[in-house]
Amino acid sequence: MSIKVLNLYAGLGANRKLWTGVDVTAVEMQPSIAAAYAEQHPQDTLVEGDAHQYLLDHYQEFQFIWSSPPCQSHSKMDRANCRNKKRYPDLRLYEEIIFLRTYVPHAKWVVENVVPYYTPLIPPSAKVGRHLFWTNFPCDSLRDIERPKGFIASSGQATASQLKEWLGIQYTGNIYYQGNHFPAQVLRNCVHPELGLQLFDASLQHTAQ
Repeated sequence: MSIKVLNLYAGLGANRKLWTGVDVTAVEMQPSIAAAYAEQHPQDTLVEGDAHQYLLDHYQEFQFIWSSPPCQSHSKMDRANCRNKKRYPDLRLYEEIIFLRTYVPHAKWVVENVVPYYTPLIPPSAKVGRHLFWTNFPCDSLRDIERPKGFIASSGQATASQLKEWLGIQYTGNIYYQGNHFPAQVLRNCVHPELGLQLFDASLQHTAQ
């Protein structure tokens, strides 16, 4: 029997690339990114819409939930860029962690985001490279995946091609996240498939105990 999985803010779907035995519903708001996800994972059910609201409406239907809310407002890079307009960090990240902790004991879940420029308001379960993870299962044996040289420094076409190869993702043309002009940005947002598999396997191990 397949495990019913909800993949929120699904992006290109790198995190779920190596999952097997799953029935995945993916939620992605940006049409161009959703189209690329569908190309990578045609077997998944794809919903173009608001992942934050979808979680609230459908959390009871799934056995494993992965959420990667937008990270830009939490990022050290965003704050360091003097050209960016000052903004509040998007606290939907913490809303989802609190919601999952409170209302979703029946399923295993992961919330992922970047290491922020501030002390996290809720301590994470694990830190792996540039990622923080909040989970309701032990994940203290996660192993980081080495990133290509210049991972953060460049957002251009050469970096995009390198990241596609690193992630095992291919699509034609460029995809620009939220209207920016950096073809590597949507790829840099991905969780590497091997790291996604480590977390999924850790959830299964805990379920089996």
